[in-house]
Amino acid sequence: MDGVISPVVNSFHNAGRKRLGVTSTTAAKLDIQRLSRCEEVLSQHPRKQPTSSRRLESQFVERNARFSYLIPALISWPYLLGLLLLIFLESHCTSVSTWLGAEASIIRAADTRGNIIKKRENTNTAVCNRWAQQSAVINGTLYLYGGHSISTAGQSQNTWSNDFLAVALVEGWDISAPKLTGLPRPSGPPAVANGYLWNSHDSLYLFGGIVSDSPPKTPDPYSLWEYDIRASAWKQHKNPTTSAGNNSDKGNQPIQQAGEGAGISVPGLGRGWYFGGHLDHYTTPGWSIEIARQYLKSLVEFTFPGYTNDGVESLRSGKTAGNDGVWRNITQGGIQDTNSFTNRADGVLVYVPGYGPSGILLSLAGGTNVSFTQMNVIDIYDIASSSWYKQSISGKYPSLRVNPCAVAASAPDGSSTNVYLYGGQNLIPYGEQIQYDDMWILTIPSFTWIEVDTKGQSVPPARVGHSCAMWDGQIVVVGGYTGQDLGCDSGFYVFSASDLKWQNTFNVLSVGKNDDNPQNRQPAQVNDPTALSGSYGYQVPDAVQAVIGGKRSGGATITAPAQAATQGPLATGKAITYTVTDTNGAVTTETGIPSGNNASSVSHRPNVAAIVAGVVAGCLAILAAYLGFCAWVYRRQLQLYKSHVATTQRAAANGPEKTAFLTSEGSSDHRQTDLSSGIAGSGRSSGGRFSGGVQTQAGGISTPNSSCDDLMRGVEPSFVGVLLNPRRSLRVINRD
Repeated sequence: MDGVISPVVNSFHNAGRKRLGVTSTTAAKLDIQRLSRCEEVLSQHPRKQPTSSRRLESQFVERNARFSYLIPALISWPYLLGLLLLIFLESHCTSVSTWLGAEASIIRAADTRGNIIKKRENTNTAVCNRWAQQSAVINGTLYLYGGHSISTAGQSQNTWSNDFLAVALVEGWDISAPKLTGLPRPSGPPAVANGYLWNSHDSLYLFGGIVSDSPPKTPDPYSLWEYDIRASAWKQHKNPTTSAGNNSDKGNQPIQQAGEGAGISVPGLGRGWYFGGHLDHYTTPGWSIEIARQYLKSLVEFTFPGYTNDGVESLRSGKTAGNDGVWRNITQGGIQDTNSFTNRADGVLVYVPGYGPSGILLSLAGGTNVSFTQMNVIDIYDIASSSWYKQSISGKYPSLRVNPCAVAASAPDGSSTNVYLYGGQNLIPYGEQIQYDDMWILTIPSFTWIEVDTKGQSVPPARVGHSCAMWDGQIVVVGGYTGQDLGCDSGFYVFSASDLKWQNTFNVLSVGKNDDNPQNRQPAQVNDPTALSGSYGYQVPDAVQAVIGGKRSGGATITAPAQAATQGPLATGKAITYTVTDTNGAVTTETGIPSGNNASSVSHRPNVAAIVAGVVAGCLAILAAYLGFCAWVYRRQLQLYKSHVATTQRAAANGPEKTAFLTSEGSSDHRQTDLSSGIAGSGRSSGGRFSGGVQTQAGGISTPNSSCDDLMRGVEPSFVGVLLNPRRSLRVINRD
């Protein structure tokens, strides 16, 4: 397109030359000079207002700068009519770019990172409904691109769009009037739905998606489109190819535009992923309509410009990705190439820090046109090893579904990560689709599903194909298909992830803190680049505490999966945890940090909580051992007492002549049998008496033989007595 002039524009050039009596050679030189000069001026001052007094010419130049090089020094009436015709076509034709055989917006000279596309008219923010859009959050702004939108209920044609919008998350707003801004619609990026919008800290990257099927459109060869936040400009990265790396293809393979896959970005690692999806004639140019749709289970990884990635051969030893980034297609990671690992589309990916040097990804929901992914077993991707594993969950789990949304929030101390899954759709049976309005929490590392009780709340209509974003501990829901019966939908809803309630306003919790915490992380996690964004102000809900223990600030007591992991990062790793300090300076939780690359940015402190827990556990163990010992002594002493009582009663029944006890009168010396111990001894009775054949003693003097005397006096031993003086009781047992 660069340097190409359409035939219509050339005809107006020739007419002007004949009227002005300029030769072809001279005209060509003048055209080149004017073109070069205008392009130079436009590149430096694309919005500069003209100063010429010729009003018509100045309006034309300002309106459509790409035609400014057509204005000659003198204007004749045929030339002027031609210019007016072009202005009319530009204002009234719906597809002037097609009519002219060129794009309707200027493409400047390509820089080192691709072509820069000039912005066009702003996106209309007032629509009846929108769904299947791509979304991402950067520094407190939620960006929305493309998808479907309709202006009236029941509209079924021309729903695909390249709408581009921004939602402010650094200001509070009511769901009936969100802080929504229509951004200029770009002329380069395609109008797609069900793709993904990766994000670094300063750019958006549009990957994948499906082009219009009503009316049908043929997709173009795939290019990655980048939106530079600072420059407010789109850039094209043509013909991307893969690079060799761990568990991937051999490299130099073209990247194909898949649709309806699951995407995720981790700006702290400088990477984005796209999992599964499908290929067909609405994603891939040249695909025959007679060839069935192909579902995928590959994981496409894109390393953002300027970042390293040890999983890619060309980026090892600290090398960084160039201006076009680096691609890797992971197809053989662990169980990925086995039959137990199914192809799928329309699912979601969620990033969870910890459990490995670079964290893990969870794949939830999705399926194909014949089967769906259950959520009682979760597929886990270990980023560091580029391998997939499976993890069983416990408890009741969500029913099968496609196209839900999912976001994650970190406890203040990092001891748990809670994944929120909302909505979606059941496609079985065919033609009787059911949209869901339920909210579920998958708490990690317990791997237990918790269904959120929203009874009595103002729950939004059930939906599918919506976007979710976490910011200030709140889930912002945008768009979604709600079926054919509802009509138009307001399109914006807010859910408190801490209180588990739908609310009518988005409340800013981090006012004035974005400069120091632009990623909106938990205060204790600000300096960890791998920590979750959007968790500022989040606290562990009561319903989650009831399952994993702890409190609002964290301190989960369940620190491993309820169904034990046998391999992979969940079997060998653990969560990244942080010290949480109250406003009064008191440390409320302080736990350990796993080894690995992502722990380097977190300060290492003594594990006070673990030390205290160990000491308490040790003391309890000693106390338990002592109580067990005393219980054993008590039982032995009680057995001796009962034996003594029985023997004494038998002796009393046989008469005094058969006993060896002293009579109640007299004071003669005698041999006395100690029935409680079986030990013979001698003694003198003085002032003694008998009751029931068992000698009792009026005095309460404690002697070395007092335990034995207690038995002779008919005093039953007690457990408390053993606890207070186990040594005395032990002597009785040893005499046995």
